[in-house]
Amino acid sequence: MDQRSSVLNRQYKLRFGNRDPYRDSVWKILCSQYFSKHIPARSVVLDVGCGWGEFINNISAARKFAMDLNSETGQRVGSDVTFLQQDCALEWALDTASLDVVFTSNFLEHLPDKRSVEATLAQAYRCLKAGGTIICLGPNVKCIPGDYWDFWDHHIPITEASLAELLTLSGFTVESSIARFLPYSMSNGRNPPLFLVSLYLRMPAAWYFFGKQFLVIGRKADGTAGVRREGER
Repeated sequence: MDQRSSVLNRQYKLRFGNRDPYRDSVWKILCSQYFSKHIPARSVVLDVGCGWGEFINNISAARKFAMDLNSETGQRVGSDVTFLQQDCALEWALDTASLDVVFTSNFLEHLPDKRSVEATLAQAYRCLKAGGTIICLGPNVKCIPGDYWDFWDHHIPITEASLAELLTLSGFTVESSIARFLPYSMSNGRNPPLFLVSLYLRMPAAWYFFGKQFLVIGRKADGTAGVRREGER
């Protein structure tokens, strides 16, 4: 295990080690009740910065890939997932136009600089098929300006607007931009009953009050289109 992988392994265990079963249960709900609407079961999906694989293990797809620098992740993703241990800012070990969906959650803000974010999105664009989808979830610095920096490895402040702009500059058409989607973090010890998670997803009006994470969805396509903003007043 190299040094970067070792550091990530310690960070994941520090933040999520005793909440792993709960996080997995939450992602089961998120995948079945929300993200499956954007990801057909026949899709080829890549989870970038997949952590312990909660999303990729629970989403239904024809073929699954997961990318992370933490070598332990390879032991946590399911047997139906192909694990890629690599730096996401370098060329991905995937063919051009081979993916239907690229998903990333609470990851881009951990990259060391903006060039790394740009390079990661450029690889996503290369590897997505025409009409392919990119789904980006993460903490919105506008909603948590102070708490955003409570994690030592948060480097890049991102909002739904700045990410939508970068996706557009990277060649994507932004189809949906939600400033307030999910609450901020599951690393703070708060574990709401699972039925409340399910209820929350069905009540977009509540997102405005409790949502601290953005959700931006783009598509690899020619031309431009207006950005639809949801969950805002």
